[in-house]
Amino acid sequence: MPRRRLYALAQNPTDSVTEGFLPAADLLGLEVTVLTGPGHAAAHRRAYAGLPGVEVLACEVRDFREVIGRISRHHAPDAVFSNSDHLQTQTALAAEYFGLPAKDWKAALRTKNKAQMRRHLAATGADTVRSAELGPDQDPATLLGQDLPWPLVVKPREGVASEDVLLATGPEELLRYCARIRARRPGTALVAEEFLAGELYTLETLGDGSTLHVLGGFHTWLSVPPHFIEERLDFVPAHDPAVVDELLTQLKALGVGFGACHTEFILQTDGRPRLVEVNYRAIGDQCDLLLAGLLGILYFETVLRTHLGEPLPADLGARTDARARLDYPCADRAGTLTAAPGAQELTVDGVRLTYRPLRSIGERHEVYGTNRDFLGVVRATGTEQETVNRAVADFIAAQRWEITP
Repeated sequence: MPRRRLYALAQNPTDSVTEGFLPAADLLGLEVTVLTGPGHAAAHRRAYAGLPGVEVLACEVRDFREVIGRISRHHAPDAVFSNSDHLQTQTALAAEYFGLPAKDWKAALRTKNKAQMRRHLAATGADTVRSAELGPDQDPATLLGQDLPWPLVVKPREGVASEDVLLATGPEELLRYCARIRARRPGTALVAEEFLAGELYTLETLGDGSTLHVLGGFHTWLSVPPHFIEERLDFVPAHDPAVVDELLTQLKALGVGFGACHTEFILQTDGRPRLVEVNYRAIGDQCDLLLAGLLGILYFETVLRTHLGEPLPADLGARTDARARLDYPCADRAGTLTAAPGAQELTVDGVRLTYRPLRSIGERHEVYGTNRDFLGVVRATGTEQETVNRAVADFIAAQRWEITP
């Protein structure tokens, strides 16, 4: 009997796919065809050199029509999947075309398009955040005529990973930041919205369209304004039930409920959760790799099973007694990385600690104000948060990262 075939849409290679989903697909006995843009195919082939049975094909993955055509000319699909923020709508449309389990393409579009998400939540009465959309050809000065409160967060309408997300305290800053973003991204559409004060958290969910499991979340520690770099995340095994109920109501209004979803929200001082953005895929930056081990479940395999049409069990059997933290040492200046620790695995006071470099010695970079400034990632798990925190702090203090201008 021929093996089932998974088509995975991707842009650039990521740890989530290389270390998570592709090994999971192999364990499930799947043949895998990765579809990626022509400019990324070589990078994917290098990334998967050690993985058996992974085929890479070039395709204009941003165009669902090209995706459907490429699959039709190849082998029949058993699942079409993506963990890319930018490709969820195309993936959903392609899977629907072939009659396969999929996310609702309308929900994928609503969550990716931040202006559309705000409009839809307001129209359904789920929540209203004051915001305005700036079209690709519109003058940023038109934002000054909107009834928006200061400070304002300005960001690309379909951005990701805090890239070009900035806090403007007044009109002059707003116009300057819009110009800065457009200098890097000519013709991009922007969103300006009210700043939601409070602590930033995440909610991680996994659903099959009927059953929806909440897998806890993270408390996110951010850099100082005007940027929003995620410098540290602490695992939260369970949020307040009232907070979860409100978040699930808003996700339901958006149509979210299939596969993995990573939701970011602000918890205000009155206890009210307000959505920041909904990333209709697994959490990244190695948080998903940590989550899989932390919960003691076959996380990546389970996500793929939903796309193969298998229902989720009523109980995933996830652990709730573990504690964890991730830290991202960041570059604080432009230059060449001339000294840095290598990959490490160690156990300290019962805390399992993993360090992975994200930038190689000899690489030169500017300062981006995003997760592209990460030099590495520290993942630590244990049973007591205080012990985990101490192990991470001691490890980072003992390391040395040097950047030469």
